[in-house]
Amino acid sequence: MQKTTAQLLDNPKLLQFESKKTLKRLSQSLKAAAKDSWPELHNRLEQQLPALLELYLSLYADHYDCYYHLEQLLKLLAKSAAQRPVYLRKEDAEPQNWHKDATVLGAACYVDLFAKDFQGLSERIPYLKQSGINYLHLMPLFKAPEPNSDGGYAVSDYRSTMPQLGSMQQLADLMQQLHQQGIKPVLDFVFNHTSDEHRWAEKAKAGDAEYRDFYFFLTEQERDLFAPSLREIFPEIRRGSFTQDKASGLWVWTTFNSFQWDLNYANPAVFNAMAEEMLFLANQGASVLRLDALAFVWKQAGTNCENLPKAHTLIKAFNAVARIAAPALQFKSEAIVHPDEVVKYIAPEECQLSYNPLLMALLWDSLATRKTNLLTASLSKRFAIHPHCSWVNYIRCHDDIGWTFDDSIAWQLGINPDHHRQFLNQFYTGQFEGSFAAGVPFQQNPVTGDCRVAGMLSSLAGVEKAEIDKNPLYLEHALQRIYLLNSVILSIGGLPLLYMGDELGLKNDYSYVLDPAKKDDSRWVNRVAVSESQLALANTADSLSGRIYQQLQHLIQTRAQLPLLGSGSTEILRDDNPHLFLYQRQLDGKRLLAVVNFSEHMQLCSSLAGQLWFDELTAQKLPAGQLQLLPYQVLWLTPTH
Repeated sequence: MQKTTAQLLDNPKLLQFESKKTLKRLSQSLKAAAKDSWPELHNRLEQQLPALLELYLSLYADHYDCYYHLEQLLKLLAKSAAQRPVYLRKEDAEPQNWHKDATVLGAACYVDLFAKDFQGLSERIPYLKQSGINYLHLMPLFKAPEPNSDGGYAVSDYRSTMPQLGSMQQLADLMQQLHQQGIKPVLDFVFNHTSDEHRWAEKAKAGDAEYRDFYFFLTEQERDLFAPSLREIFPEIRRGSFTQDKASGLWVWTTFNSFQWDLNYANPAVFNAMAEEMLFLANQGASVLRLDALAFVWKQAGTNCENLPKAHTLIKAFNAVARIAAPALQFKSEAIVHPDEVVKYIAPEECQLSYNPLLMALLWDSLATRKTNLLTASLSKRFAIHPHCSWVNYIRCHDDIGWTFDDSIAWQLGINPDHHRQFLNQFYTGQFEGSFAAGVPFQQNPVTGDCRVAGMLSSLAGVEKAEIDKNPLYLEHALQRIYLLNSVILSIGGLPLLYMGDELGLKNDYSYVLDPAKKDDSRWVNRVAVSESQLALANTADSLSGRIYQQLQHLIQTRAQLPLLGSGSTEILRDDNPHLFLYQRQLDGKRLLAVVNFSEHMQLCSSLAGQLWFDELTAQKLPAGQLQLLPYQVLWLTPTH
């Protein structure tokens, strides 16, 4: 088997032959399972099975029953294809480049906080459409243990929703309604771990050997082969990455929390089982699955068990499964790791979309320092990705802000990265003199003092502090910072993502400290409920929420008229003024230059002299020569003659 496998993996023609032989042998049983979807499924199997076979063998060839599991997987794909709703099968036949359009606008929300339940969300679709949102990420909504759910990321059942939100059928109906209204639904695929209350975990706790192999049940000696190389993710909550199972005395791998059990993907039965759950979610209407904690999914002794080569192989295998059974499904990478590792997950055959944590962190960095050198140097090196893929650009999300940047670039610029992260933490938690921000620390390490920062956009940008200080000038600066941040994620290239409530300038909610289930997780400060009266302020121009919302709408509507802000290429530019950030978008011979002033003082830009410009945001012609930017001003410039 090993020699044959090596020959297959080294010889594309042999791999193609083996794929054809396998498909021919299983053809009748697959056809019966696929029912009326067989013609298109058969075509996709002919195209994609060689890739899936290569990936599957790369992962599982050393298992004596590898081909048995492969056959079970193919039968699962046929069954899933037969269950796929007609409206999704129509989308499967369409090009999947929608995320490159200048009109695409994303948003993320917790259903209960934004709309109470699925019915409430259905009723708020008009608000979403009014806001221009056509990509909606519904934060974790599957059954999870209470009160320890890690915000819904400890899944007890991938096929049951939280009862207070509604039923799975109601979710499927909502997803179809979103599709009908031109909104792409996005769900989380929490595939690194399950809750310890998942039925697989319950069977494992009861001593079922088959399901113990779904997780990592280790002796103390086996645990110690891995433990020294692992970093602590939530040191404020717990130390180490293993939890002792009381019944067996063995140690279970728990990277994040003691109630989240890591899955053992070295077992092909686990891959098949999770592929089945993935396709179930796809068939409920998910256009995109956010791959949660994907950097951690493969384990190997002697490594830090992050970003391992077989983690990429595993994700590519899931992608190949989707291309066969649900071609419209796209993957979004959630890799909050070193920038060099983030980009490795982005490819058409792996993740078509990826969060851009580097951009997020360095936008906040530039606002704090009023300097753009680290932002410019970092993005010059790492913004370019495969032209068929897209960044998901965000200012902040439901989680925290970690200061992701390349230490080597910082050192080249004369910045001590450790000291700089300490400064940013102090600045955005309001401890640095002169800070405009009102954030709170998250997961402060008692040993190193390191932490991340949580807070709503308006509170971090200065609105909360300006209102407390009753300082009109500082409030204007805060509103300008919000406009600036939104302008960048809307124009730099990629899919812009808002967190619901930020578009209205909602501030931090400190009441989480009164809830025993939330008080130890400061991220709840930026997970705020959105009321009907707050939504109504969107159309009230003289309210603070209305001003923030209308400024954002101006950016969205201007962008929609400029196709090159969708599928155009991006080039990061440099200017002698350290307070300015410049980038250029190009498409079909047309170009747009964005100039952003990260300072509250007037700045001059001399690098664009000699050209007449038209500012798309103000609809004004600018004179040739040195440009003068007002505090926090943004220009979207197109050349004119």
